[in-house]
Amino acid sequence: MPKTRQEKEITINSLTEDLARFKAAVFFDFTGLKVKHINQLRRLCEKEKINYIVAKKTIMKIALEKAGIAGFEPKSLVGNVAMAIGFEDEVAPAKLIAKFAKDNEALKLLAGILVAGPKEYKFLDLAGVKSLASLPSKLELLAKMVGSIQAPLAGLVNVLSGNLRGLVQVLNSIKDKKTA
Repeated sequence: MPKTRQEKEITINSLTEDLARFKAAVFFDFTGLKVKHINQLRRLCEKEKINYIVAKKTIMKIALEKAGIAGFEPKSLVGNVAMAIGFEDEVAPAKLIAKFAKDNEALKLLAGILVAGPKEYKFLDLAGVKSLASLPSKLELLAKMVGSIQAPLAGLVNVLSGNLRGLVQVLNSIKDKKTA
């Protein structure tokens, strides 16, 4: 049953609000995906705090324009198009959808939008979305940074404790010689 004008307005307004505060969005074709896999994808998106949105391409276009994102044409995308919108991590939507696409061949990545700055957007093609998906997440980068900061300190502690170990060994050998 087609949506009423009022329902379409609600969808547009909701999508516009999401697009006003997003960090990255990925468009994908879900044609041929079974309902149980779509539900599984929805649960994964919910768990990762990513909005999963299915709407007509014209509604997506209107919401993009209302949010001030000009230059992206959802109508050029082929198939039944859905959107995964990330609010916390720029890499998370691309990573999640790309990983899910590996397990479900029916799902096809199409394009994406990345927030480059205030009112600046970078439009990504398929190759751009795949390269974004291959990047480490924000948490992984933070963990690597902490590890690289901690490594020299751990090395310094080992070097300094090495002198103490050497001193203890010398004192133990002197003690052993005196007792013998």
